[in-house]
Amino acid sequence: MVDKGKIDIPKGYAISYWPDSESILERLHDLANNRPMYPIRRESMDQFLKYFETKCAGSKKLTDDAKRFIPGGVQHNLAFNYPFPLAITRAEGAYLWDVDGNRYIDFLQAGGPTLLGSNYKPVQEKIMDLIRESGPVTGLFHEYELKLAELIVRLMPSVEMFRMLASGSEGVMAAIRAARTFTGKSKVIKVGGAYHGWSDQMVFGMRIPGIGPLEAHGIPAGCYADTQEVFPNDIEGPNGLAAMFERNEKEGGTAAVILEPLGPESGTRPVVYDYNKRVRELCDGFGSLLIFDEVVTAFRVGLGGAQGFFGVKPDLTVFGKCVAGGYPAAGGVGGRRDVMECFAAGIQGMKKRAMVGGTLSANPLSCAAGYYAIKAMEDTNAPVVAGRAGDRLTRGLQEIIERRGLPFVAFNHGSICHLETAAAMLMDINNPKIFTEVTERKHIMEEMGAAMMAEGIISLAGSRLYTSMADTDEVIDDALERFDRVLSCVEI
Repeated sequence: MVDKGKIDIPKGYAISYWPDSESILERLHDLANNRPMYPIRRESMDQFLKYFETKCAGSKKLTDDAKRFIPGGVQHNLAFNYPFPLAITRAEGAYLWDVDGNRYIDFLQAGGPTLLGSNYKPVQEKIMDLIRESGPVTGLFHEYELKLAELIVRLMPSVEMFRMLASGSEGVMAAIRAARTFTGKSKVIKVGGAYHGWSDQMVFGMRIPGIGPLEAHGIPAGCYADTQEVFPNDIEGPNGLAAMFERNEKEGGTAAVILEPLGPESGTRPVVYDYNKRVRELCDGFGSLLIFDEVVTAFRVGLGGAQGFFGVKPDLTVFGKCVAGGYPAAGGVGGRRDVMECFAAGIQGMKKRAMVGGTLSANPLSCAAGYYAIKAMEDTNAPVVAGRAGDRLTRGLQEIIERRGLPFVAFNHGSICHLETAAAMLMDINNPKIFTEVTERKHIMEEMGAAMMAEGIISLAGSRLYTSMADTDEVIDDALERFDRVLSCVEI
């Protein structure tokens, strides 16, 4: 599998060029496994930490108090906890404000859903009108369930029917359940290192390929007994996807392959361009379903999702994040009509079906928010605008890295940007140093993220950055000056 040759980039998508995945992977492997670690100089880090001591007293008090009532003091997986979490009180456009009045450029974007920018007023107004009319939930059918489903079917190439749920994790659970119901097979193959939510069967092979159930605490082994992982981009190897399909045929076959179409962890380990096409071909050959986890990529990569960009139709697509425009209860699954009919609700007699539900699933607030947010994305060309901001940010980061002689790696797929400085998740499971270095590399990531916050930038763990339609050239250029100050403090 290669990236070489001419790649036709479709119009109307956030990704304006396809990065050389093979070269990026080589550089990431080198950074994670062959090079020393590059922390921020101690004296500089001490200065960054003083920011939190002097400017963030309100956040510290709130989060210290929270430890008495909330396990660990924070409930959000995306919250940055070093030296302590920030308490945010206001969000607007490209910015967040904490309880102490400090303003930050928001490249976390709540993990990706706020493509229009935070608290987008035209959508907010529609939601306020709806709440005044019907309230957020009724437990009965609402017209926006239909409006949202019709819109998604129109925009997403593979989706013929859509079922709204409360989260991406629920969407994954539902998709796997439907695949097993429809095919009569049990094995599910995931790409190692990918995050597909926190269900028992998917807390397997997370973050670093090859770790299997290492993070499956409190989960009986039987729950993930039929979950398998394959290394990213490995199709033809002795333990590659094709070989796994062949082995599974002797044990009843493979129900589905589930993957993130850009690569695990939103493309942190990027796939080569033809990877999804080749997985599609294998699934067809073995009578298995292909599930695209488009929780991050749907609407952010483009209105047709990553499947539209690659021209590859999965059988099922998992939705989250942008599907409700940043409003709660954002999740769902869509796909082929014959497979989706496994989810039929109501009294179905003895009909064979995959059970899904949820009191707050498909509530009026979430469905209306999704409908108006996606319509706004379409009307404003938001995916492309946000993608241009991601391109500008990435080019600027690459220039800083080169100018300062750093071995770091910056790349992007449109508005999904990566800045790898410690590459903790890129370590090779076969590298014996992984058990001694991964904790230290994670701490270097923590310090990098804290330094960014002290300079007024919020990221995802100091390594992933999402841009939005609100990120103008002025916002990006301001951010690059701040990144430059942080990277000037790296110990070489």
